[in-house]
Amino acid sequence: MNFHTRKWIKPEDLNANGTLFGGRLLDWIDEEAALYTIIQLENQKVVTKYISEIDFKASARQGDIIEIGITPVKFGSASLTLSCEVRNKMTRETIITISNIVMVNLGPDGKAKAHGKTEVEYVKDRLQ
Repeated sequence: MNFHTRKWIKPEDLNANGTLFGGRLLDWIDEEAALYTIIQLENQKVVTKYISEIDFKASARQGDIIEIGITPVKFGSASLTLSCEVRNKMTRETIITISNIVMVNLGPDGKAKAHGKTEVEYVKDRLQ
């Protein structure tokens, strides 16, 4: 799992219990999945189609630093399926796991479009 993004938990991220609001975390995960997909498929027009069961394993509190990890699971013809883990940066304790996030590549007409990708590519390799 590659962890690309870190977030510092601030007061505005907390729920009434003083822990990280789950909706805020899901917002960050959705954005990270979109960014990962945009970079992999080289297309800024992608949408989230499906997010599987979300498994909250621990909480985060104000002042914690969390990191969001994304890894590709499967390349479909017009989609990319990802898995996600969020963990506490300092303790490495897992906060949440999501097995499948399906992102769909869109064409100019807003409909699913084949992307032609079959494996992870790194930007540095595209520049050679």
